[in-house]
Amino acid sequence: MTGTEIEESIKATDGWTLEGDSLFKRFEFQNFAESLAFVNRVGEIAEAADHHPDITFGWGYAELRTTTHDRGGITDVDFGLVGKIDQLSK
Repeated sequence: MTGTEIEESIKATDGWTLEGDSLFKRFEFQNFAESLAFVNRVGEIAEAADHHPDITFGWGYAELRTTTHDRGGITDVDFGLVGKIDQLSK
């Protein structure tokens, strides 16, 4: 994807931002158990899509970064994944 395509596609997401060559979003939760449950659901989606984000989480938060390593940056696959992840948080 070109830089312009990425910028336009980001506008259609629910709060994802561009960080380097990745899409990034921080999710907030009430406690560790909610963070862990969310991360586990993201893991199921990622496995089904065969596209795996980098995940950092702890008490009350989860941070996700996704890029398509073998294509050298952000692709439609990343935007498809973030769309599915955003459905979890609604």
